[in-house]
Amino acid sequence: MLKIQVNKLHSLTGHNDCIYALTEGPDPRFFYTGSGDGMVVEWDLDNPRDGKLMAKVGHSVYALEIDKERNLLFIGHNFEGIHVIDLENSKELWSLKMTDQSIFDIKAIGNELYVGTGDGIIHIIDIEQRAVKKHIKISKKSVRILAIDPSRRQLAAGLSDHSIKIINLADHSPIYSLDAHNNSVFGLAYAPNKPMLVSGGRDAYMNIWDTEKYYLQESIVAHMFAINYISFREDGKYYVTCSMDKSIKVWDAETHRLLKVIDKARYAGHGTSINKVLWSTYNQSIVSISDDRTISIWQVEL
Repeated sequence: MLKIQVNKLHSLTGHNDCIYALTEGPDPRFFYTGSGDGMVVEWDLDNPRDGKLMAKVGHSVYALEIDKERNLLFIGHNFEGIHVIDLENSKELWSLKMTDQSIFDIKAIGNELYVGTGDGIIHIIDIEQRAVKKHIKISKKSVRILAIDPSRRQLAAGLSDHSIKIINLADHSPIYSLDAHNNSVFGLAYAPNKPMLVSGGRDAYMNIWDTEKYYLQESIVAHMFAINYISFREDGKYYVTCSMDKSIKVWDAETHRLLKVIDKARYAGHGTSINKVLWSTYNQSIVSISDDRTISIWQVEL
């Protein structure tokens, strides 16, 4: 664990409330954040000091998603629906009032947008038609996190009912329902190069699933409090978790051994809950966002 070098490159400010949403742009040099103040901001990893305001909405933003093919940014506007920004012109193209619930996550694949909401529904939107094509009620509790396995054409949904639902993207039929955690499932990430899904929950456990048959390979007490998010490095060799315990942890994807802890005491990390992490495909830095209203950019040498 001692051989890994960690350097805090930047601490960015500008949001006036907790930062909840984080996504990488079609050009991975840029990333986007959304917060409780309704602001959505674009940041440049080559010149991160000055953020660019992309949108200001009336309620909290918990979810952001990118459509790389169309160069679009989808904003989940709590209680109002989604807003769609054309990134080339930095203008809103269209919006859709499709829920009066909290929007916890959004994922795009092909011509479809999947929106998970607080009433246990996944809304499927036709991006070209700019219209809802289907609603799938999968739980009485909130859909908290979505993850897509493009190779198998499957969608995983982590729920506040402690389960993970696996859905076939071809016909939207259910495939598996996993008794996953002892509390809400907040983190889900498919490995980019192997049949593996990693989940994290409010119970502080991290579970490793084999996605051939979706059986549980390993369960690890990974943090002191809730695991909020999981992100793989592009090559699939490592992944990071972040937690309500104010720490970021780096893991070996083969052995699931803990390699590094990044926190306030060791590296002047965040002072409150870390809500999301992103392992940049642009320069392999790690971006983290927090309830402390700051964004941190970390250089981790593995």
